[in-house]
Amino acid sequence: MDAVRVEQLRGGVVEAWHEVHVAVVDGSGRIVARTGDPELTTFWRSAAKPFQAVPLVEDGVADRFGLSGEELALACASHSSEAGQVSKVRELLAKIGCAERDLLCGPHPPLSERVAQDYQARGVRLTPVYSNCSGKHAGMLALARHHDWPTEFYTRPEHPVQQRCLAEVSRWTEVPQAAIRTGVDGCGVVCFAVPLRNMALAYAKLGSRGGGQGATPIAAAMLHHPELIAGEGRPCTELMRAHPGRVIAKVGAEGVYCAALVGEGLGVALKVADGHALASALAIATVLEALGLRPLPPSLGARPNLNTRGEPVGELRVNGGLEE
Repeated sequence: MDAVRVEQLRGGVVEAWHEVHVAVVDGSGRIVARTGDPELTTFWRSAAKPFQAVPLVEDGVADRFGLSGEELALACASHSSEAGQVSKVRELLAKIGCAERDLLCGPHPPLSERVAQDYQARGVRLTPVYSNCSGKHAGMLALARHHDWPTEFYTRPEHPVQQRCLAEVSRWTEVPQAAIRTGVDGCGVVCFAVPLRNMALAYAKLGSRGGGQGATPIAAAMLHHPELIAGEGRPCTELMRAHPGRVIAKVGAEGVYCAALVGEGLGVALKVADGHALASALAIATVLEALGLRPLPPSLGARPNLNTRGEPVGELRVNGGLEE
């Protein structure tokens, strides 16, 4: 079978394509399906957020401050800056005795085009709490508060918060800390480069503990609050809503997407080589469908290409399949 790639067709001709690398592993790290290079090392970006949030549970932060499942979900989220999401981040900050001025993430237009257009039309002033990463940053501030670490400069690599997150990423991916490449993420904190196979392993372990007895609070929070992980009309939320309790889906950046199939205990990590965001969403949906997650939301099938008059002139579609 041909390797998975996402193709843009116009007039029946493939005019552009996006190469896809996928690793599907079980909880032991065994590759059960793949395409491209499952050992490709790339930055995990926002798909690492659930594991950066784990210390909130493991270190007793959630118990001390009474963090809700919604607040834990927001710590894992790349949210759409919806009013309700922003309000909940503010509530989290208030619980830990911090304010928006303590956030070191910069503002940006909402990831949801609908929300961005609404805020622009109404003249909403975007501040750091509107960042899609504000829940993660609030969680990091909570971790600092709990351990009596400084809340200033918590984004720096040498800060105990970032060192604690690095240790947790190492634990879940089973990549030694010294072997994890690091950089600065779009929101200013440390991001981690590891092989796709190890990203998938972390999600397989998260998924295998995601349902039933022994469920981790992080997995449970994500499964119970898909509307907070992304937002209305966005792929993570749509996938999780379409199959309640069965899948955890988390977008990264630059073409990275990860998922856990809870019942099967499988983890998936995917990278579109050229970083095309929509191609990565269509590809993760197709991979999950091949692994038995059916039916998929209609919005994650082939996507029509429209010209300036709104007429369909082609489509973006996934071609090829996984190798076992």
